[in-house]
Amino acid sequence: MSDIIPVFLGADLNCYNFARAFHEAYGVESYAYGRYPMAPTKYSKIIHFTTVPDMDNEDTMLRILHEFAAQHKGKRLYLFGCTDDYAAMIIRRKAELTEYIAPGPAADLYGSIQKKAEFYEVCEKFGIPYPDSKILTAPVDAAELTEDKLGFAYPIIVKPSSSVDYWKHPFDTMKKVYTAATPAEAAEIVKTIYASGYPDRMVLQKMVPGGDDHMRVLTAFSDENGKVRAMCLGHTMVEEHTPHGLGNHAAIVSEDTTSLPLVENIRKMLEACRYTGFSNFDIKYSGTPGDYRVFEINLRQGRSNYYVTATGMNIARLVVEKWNDGGTDCVLNKNEVFWHHVPAQVAFTYTEDKDLVARAKALKAQGKEACSLLYKPDLLWNPVRYACVLEQLRRQFKKFKTYYPVHK
Repeated sequence: MSDIIPVFLGADLNCYNFARAFHEAYGVESYAYGRYPMAPTKYSKIIHFTTVPDMDNEDTMLRILHEFAAQHKGKRLYLFGCTDDYAAMIIRRKAELTEYIAPGPAADLYGSIQKKAEFYEVCEKFGIPYPDSKILTAPVDAAELTEDKLGFAYPIIVKPSSSVDYWKHPFDTMKKVYTAATPAEAAEIVKTIYASGYPDRMVLQKMVPGGDDHMRVLTAFSDENGKVRAMCLGHTMVEEHTPHGLGNHAAIVSEDTTSLPLVENIRKMLEACRYTGFSNFDIKYSGTPGDYRVFEINLRQGRSNYYVTATGMNIARLVVEKWNDGGTDCVLNKNEVFWHHVPAQVAFTYTEDKDLVARAKALKAQGKEACSLLYKPDLLWNPVRYACVLEQLRRQFKKFKTYYPVHK
């Protein structure tokens, strides 16, 4: 199947994980474009990366991708965005990229579920629980954000409804997600974000109790007819805690997907919406048996997507072999694997659920383990890449020591 060429927009861990899946499945090398190089894909032999400083300009994107397609006529070109912004650009302009197979939702659907506030409205229709929330459209006084007015207690979570728009308006104290301990603090966060030029709604949300190990991640793949063909559940061990990386998975143990009570509700929602391509859900277990709350949907494969491939459910094969095969089967993963992109010892040290640590250690002992960056075919006879990967892993020890919250 040497006629397959994967093309990615982005250079992060998401890109490397997906490119690795394609290389494992079909032995093909991938091409990637982005505004700047990033460590996870630097010096890789399986990814040809090109820096395009204005790649986030849609006209530039179209020009680059049309030129690439013209140079690779007769090949099967697969196109994926690796960030919310790049995924959104592809979704909006997919009708103009007919040379590519670009699995992803229709542009009109993108507008209705990409933003958290709109997504929660869809969740209501399908009985999918989400945290109690208040939606704001502009800054308000602290007096409007008391516990009585909100309907839930402090501390609370504050986050933008549209992450795509949010990251386009940077400011010094910018974080992925905020925690507010008082109405005054919540009001100040909202005011600061709107002052940056952010144009969309804000979400104030009841905090769901529990640490990183209460988080779950669900990845689904839907074919071109809107049928869900595969789903894979992951149990988060620990997440990143740097200001811009907060919430990114650092280590996951995949679990029996049927153990999540919401799986069928989510499948029905995706199929009712005629969703196509990868979708990725952030979910949290409240500690009350059976109570899981969905935080958001990502309209693309997740950054930590190799946790899916590691189970034997190679995401590249899902795209190539199930996108337009006319099938209707839906595979729910049940294999357990310990995936991590930080050193295993970091995951073991900072995961607070010690029973989960014991499971991960047992899986590691059985050889059911995968580290995204430790891919032998990419490291062999590639000393610069090898050194780059070791340095990335080494730095995780300091990052966690610096940023991981100490619970007293």
